[in-house]
Amino acid sequence: MRVMVVVKATKNSEANVMPSEKLHAEMGKYNEELVKAGIMLAGEGLHPSSKGKRIQFSGGKRTVVDGPFAETKELIAGFWLWQVKSMEEAVEWARRCPDPMPGEDAELEIRPVFEADDFGEEFTPELRAQEDRLRAEIEKRAGK
Repeated sequence: MRVMVVVKATKNSEANVMPSEKLHAEMGKYNEELVKAGIMLAGEGLHPSSKGKRIQFSGGKRTVVDGPFAETKELIAGFWLWQVKSMEEAVEWARRCPDPMPGEDAELEIRPVFEADDFGEEFTPELRAQEDRLRAEIEKRAGK
């Protein structure tokens, strides 16, 4: 199963406080362990919401809202995409994570990624074929 591990934002991450060299080294070691174990598919840190935008949909109308966004606890500072055997395995790996926000309360959230079979009959063979073509194209471009 694939899971997304979300690193929740904090006051410091939203203030663009950069991680220390020590934290970079600890996270680098942790990420290396994830890669060697075949767990990590992707992972990135995100700029603070002050550099972001939101697109709000209401009926046929779309509105662009500039950051920063309130409610830091609802924001994301980074993520990993992992391939694991179970949610329990994801939790065990997450428990090994270095403290992502030293000096502040930090939180990781683990969420399963939808797989094709999760969508039922509405995800027709034609739509599955289209998704397969798109994934192949993405992988082809990523391999360049």
